[in-house]
Amino acid sequence: MTLDLNDPVILGGLGVVALIVLLLVLVLRAAGRSAQATVPLMAQLAALGQRVQSLSDGQQQLSGGLHHVSEAQAVSQTKMIALMEQRLAQVNQQMTESLQGSAVRTARSLGDLQQRLQVIDKAQANIEKLSGNVLGLQDILSNKQTRGAFGEIQLNDIVHKALPADSYTMQATLSNGRRADCLIHLPNPPGPIVIDSKFPLEAYEALRRAENQSQLIEAQRMMRIAVRSHIKAISEKYLIEGETADGALMFLPSEAVYAELHANFPELVREGFAAKVWIVSPTTCMATLNTMRAVLKDARMREQAGAIRKELAALYQDVDRLGARVANLDRHFGQAAKDIEEIKISAEKAGKRAHRLDNFDFEEIAQDPAPKLVQVRT
Repeated sequence: MTLDLNDPVILGGLGVVALIVLLLVLVLRAAGRSAQATVPLMAQLAALGQRVQSLSDGQQQLSGGLHHVSEAQAVSQTKMIALMEQRLAQVNQQMTESLQGSAVRTARSLGDLQQRLQVIDKAQANIEKLSGNVLGLQDILSNKQTRGAFGEIQLNDIVHKALPADSYTMQATLSNGRRADCLIHLPNPPGPIVIDSKFPLEAYEALRRAENQSQLIEAQRMMRIAVRSHIKAISEKYLIEGETADGALMFLPSEAVYAELHANFPELVREGFAAKVWIVSPTTCMATLNTMRAVLKDARMREQAGAIRKELAALYQDVDRLGARVANLDRHFGQAAKDIEEIKISAEKAGKRAHRLDNFDFEEIAQDPAPKLVQVRT
């Protein structure tokens, strides 16, 4: 094949080939230089690959560790869930028991509260009733006659509890025509003693109501006048020589009034002692009456001492007579025993004779001495 170098096409093709060869040479040179330049890069890439491999290995280890951690976490989570369920069950049971206990306690508390409310209602009713009674008592004490009856009733109750019924007389009339609230039948001495009930309520209430010194002084004056008049009246009415004792008791049916007298009016108490009028309250009156009871008992014992000695003498005579009669009976019993013994001897002899007759004993029977006659005493 012949190539025409003058042919532009051939020339163009050759130029292209030359250009390509040139380019290849250039490329090869550049590649050589690039190869030299890539040596450090390759080393770096190799180191990088090792690091990547190390990272891969670490990732695998990390993955294994994470797997173990995940499994351990799953187991722990399972145990935690079971423990939480158990704890929740316990808490639920405790809460249930607590709620039940609270319900029982609440019901019990409500029951107790209801009972207390009932007690309070009863107490309220009693208080209302007591308030009515207090008002009624105030109405009673506001009137002198009813107040006197109140004191007499209280005195009667105290005397009735302390003394036998035959040792006192209520509303006893004396020889001077005066009527005593109570007459105690004491032996001589001291003799019958009078108890009279007095209640200076107006003066005491004035003392309680006093708001200033002048009112207090006036109330104290009223109290002295009232008590002194009572002491004088009892001394003049109920101290009768030869009929009553030489002293009497003024009964105050109020411990408060009695305490007020002894605390703030001791001179009135001393005046009562001087006039032989002893002021007593319900408590001290009961103590005094118990002392009187002992005096009455001793007096009755002395009165019965003579009768007791007479009865003892009669009893001694009866015992002496009984001893004599027992001795006579013993003597009769001794004689009867002797007679019975002799009767037994005679019976034995008669039995022996009957036995010999029963055996047909034809031999000569010895003559026995004549039987002794026994006299039976009746």
